[in-house]
Amino acid sequence: MRIKRLREERGLTQDQLARKVKVTRVHLANIESADTATHHRTPSLALLDRLAKALGVSVGELLE
Repeated sequence: MRIKRLREERGLTQDQLARKVKVTRVHLANIESADTATHHRTPSLALLDRLAKALGVSVGELLE
């Protein structure tokens, strides 16, 4: 996932993005560093949708 790169390109800190999508900064950090085999670090579809909207991209672009 490209969340970290997109977040940094937009000049957002983890805390700022986490607040926008209503998760903790720790949860967002876990998602950004996620191994796709680690279930608890895989965001739900609802969270992916919120992240995509906050970053101004489609869900598909997050998953590329």
